[in-house]
Amino acid sequence: MAPTRVIASAGNTVSGVFLCGGQSIAAPRSLNLCFRNGRLLTQRRRLFTCNAIHNPQVQIKEEGQPESFDYRVFFVDNSGKKFVWWYLTQISPWHDIPLHLGDGVFNFIVEIPKESSAKMEVATDEVYTPIKQDTKKGKLRYYPYNINWNYGLLPQTWEDPSLANAEVEGAFGDNDPVDVVEIGESQGKIGQVMKVKPLAALAMIDEGELDWKIVAISLDDPKASLVNDVDDVEKHFPGTLTAIRDWFRDYKIPDGKPANRFGLGNKPANKDYALKVITETNEAWAKLVKRSIPSGCCWKRE
Repeated sequence: MAPTRVIASAGNTVSGVFLCGGQSIAAPRSLNLCFRNGRLLTQRRRLFTCNAIHNPQVQIKEEGQPESFDYRVFFVDNSGKKFVWWYLTQISPWHDIPLHLGDGVFNFIVEIPKESSAKMEVATDEVYTPIKQDTKKGKLRYYPYNINWNYGLLPQTWEDPSLANAEVEGAFGDNDPVDVVEIGESQGKIGQVMKVKPLAALAMIDEGELDWKIVAISLDDPKASLVNDVDDVEKHFPGTLTAIRDWFRDYKIPDGKPANRFGLGNKPANKDYALKVITETNEAWAKLVKRSIPSGCCWKRE
């Protein structure tokens, strides 16, 4: 059975000190924040995290059959095996897996493995935000052709739909975590957490909404040490940035929709700009979970 549909539901955490937007704050006790039909709900017995100092040891738990309406990939923290105070529990891949790992390295969660076409995504409107296959008009969604890179999200980021970006045609955020295109040679698995370093950023504009694509590479890739910025990508992965832009520009055309557009001169921005995007969207996420952004912004838009 599919979980109850809500929004922004964090998994179990312990109370304590957390990092939100670079500031230490006390974690709320026994509180879970959810949104249903635009209304803020509170539920006891669960806790909401910001940048938790604790680094969960994540395992995935599949429910249902792949490529079905009931299929879900849940995330489980088994750190309790080492810490008595941390019990084996489900967690949210969006809220509970840390973004930062230090030294410019970030956690990246694979939603869609390279060379596959099922449109998998973190369900921001379900308890624990598991990964599921997206649907539209009662049908499972597929891309018209395989995606050629590992695709997923940066945890603890959020593209604020109430914020107009003056640098990208005044476009508003798309109300989702930031997307990542990981260009390494290995095919990831749904729910896999990779350590990546950002290399570039593409400012995609999808039906008027800003939908950032951070181009990154897994630290485990053989070429990881060779690529550190946007120019290195073209040198060691020639044509890849153009291919990524063209893929995301055109993938909706077979469905009769117009091509997506790109801001910033239709060119990929460099690593520093990508880090700026990550910082800003992490700060927006921190405001979201601290409820300093109106709840009307926070349910998943179809």
